[in-house]
Amino acid sequence: MAPRHSRIDCSPGCPVEAALGLIGGKWKGILLYHLFEGTLRFNAIRKRLPGLTQRMLTAQLRELEADGLIVRTVFAEVPPRVEYSLSPKGRTLEPVIMALKAWGDEHVLKEAQPQAA
Repeated sequence: MAPRHSRIDCSPGCPVEAALGLIGGKWKGILLYHLFEGTLRFNAIRKRLPGLTQRMLTAQLRELEADGLIVRTVFAEVPPRVEYSLSPKGRTLEPVIMALKAWGDEHVLKEAQPQAA
């Protein structure tokens, strides 16, 4: 599958913009986070993310696949079985996503909790 982005116009923030273009949005980082645990089937992903519609999940998975971050494996069975896993390129995002998780734990969740008197 051809990459979705054929050209990236460079500016001083170009690498940051390019990276966020691949993993940005509400669901892509979360999908990658869950795939760090291992291969998942479509319905297993849906169960982990109940707020994500089937249509949006399909679109996000297709984009991640087109960008080379995940691998979609289809098994010729009846009914068909489809599994998603991280590609080697996608696996390199683990420290980035885990750093975002740590930052969120520290600065978002901690601040959202009521303070004890």
